[in-house]
This record gives sequence, structure tokens and C-alpha cells, in this order.
Amino acid sequence: MPAPPAGLAAPPMRLALFDLDHTLLSGDSDVLWCDFLLQQGLLDEGFAERNERMAEAYTAGIVTPADYCDFYAGTLAGRSEADWLPVRERFLQEVIRPRIPDDARALLQRHRDAGHMLVLTTATNRMISALTAVDLGVDHHLATELEVADGRFTGRTTGMLNMRTGKVERLRQWLRDQQLPDTLLRQAAFYTDSINDLPLLSVVRQPVVVDPDPRLESTALRKGWQVMRFRR
Repeated sequence: MPAPPAGLAAPPMRLALFDLDHTLLSGDSDVLWCDFLLQQGLLDEGFAERNERMAEAYTAGIVTPADYCDFYAGTLAGRSEADWLPVRERFLQEVIRPRIPDDARALLQRHRDAGHMLVLTTATNRMISALTAVDLGVDHHLATELEVADGRFTGRTTGMLNMRTGKVERLRQWLRDQQLPDTLLRQAAFYTDSINDLPLLSVVRQPVVVDPDPRLESTALRKGWQVMRFRR
């Protein structure tokens, strides 16, 4: 944010929070990642059906955060971050970038121009979502973290999962770590498509639903929340 003119106080900091999958991205990073690995011959064919069932359970809001996050963490097991980097770079170029709509980038730019701090907060684990966060140009990236042993991913998560109520708690912890007031969360804007994000939507001052799933759309209409539609 540029410095204010002499004699004028700086405007208060504002957070703009963004979900990733089906919000800024047209599709689900985890599902797309698994499809990509299947195409590369890095997962067995039986995984495709399990992946589809997990995606359906997530959309319906009936899967537990632990089952959801560990399912996708398992795709990374046995390899190091360096091992996965070439695959992740191809995934970003070939799959992710073409699925980020211009409307999403324009929304980010409007908040950037307003001097807001942009935070991407996603249940998708850091390995799958980190390069996307860089490509989107956000200031901070909160994601589900992965367990590493002897330099290799174990296929398990670690710490508090960044999903449902975990998104709220992780944001509060992040604010404490940054030595920022908790009031920033209550004054924030948050954009998401998913009923899974209802806990965070209920905390912020400006909840906005983007191409919402049916349950979230019904909730948004009842509560009078803003609904956005992207050209995808």
C-alpha cells in the first residue's frame, strides 16, 4: 500500500480472503491433480472411482476434514518435494492456468488496487496449491500442511486442517503470528463457493458467494449475502 500524503493517517488495513477450488479456479485442485497423475501413469486406474466419490462427498459437505485431506495427501506419499516439483510445474501450466477465469484475476486486482491484503485460504494441501498461489499473486497462502519424514511425504497431514472451522482457527492463529489484531478477520471480505466454508462466511463482515453449490446458494439467499457469477 502506498504511503499516505503527509499529515494524513494511513487507511486501516483490510483483508480480502479467497477460497481456491470452484471459486478462483474452475474446478477442484485435488480432483484435477489426481486426474493429471492418472494421465501420467502415477496412480492406479482404480483410484479414479475413489477420487470421484470423494469429490461428491466434499460437494455434499458430508466428508470429514481428516478423511478428505488425508485422501489427497496420500497421492504424494514416498516422494520428496524436489521429486514432485517437475510434475507440479507441468500441472500448473497445463491444467491450472487455463482454468483460472479472467473474472477471478480481475477480482483479485480490484482488491489489490484498493490496497487490501490478499489471503488465499484452501483445504487443498500446500504442495498442490502453492504454485497456484504464486501464480495468482496473493500476499499470503494458508493451506493444509503435510507430514514429512526423512525428507519424503508420508501421505498424512499434520497440524490443524485448513477446512471448515479449521479455516477460522488457522486464520486467527496466522493473525497472532503476524501480530495483527483479530478484528481484521471480523472486518474482512471472504469469497467462496462451498457450504464447507460456512463457518468462515459467518465470521467476516463481507461474505460473498461465487457460483455457489446449491446448499450455499440457498443459505446466501436466506441471509442476504452477495452472490457473484464468473464467466468460466
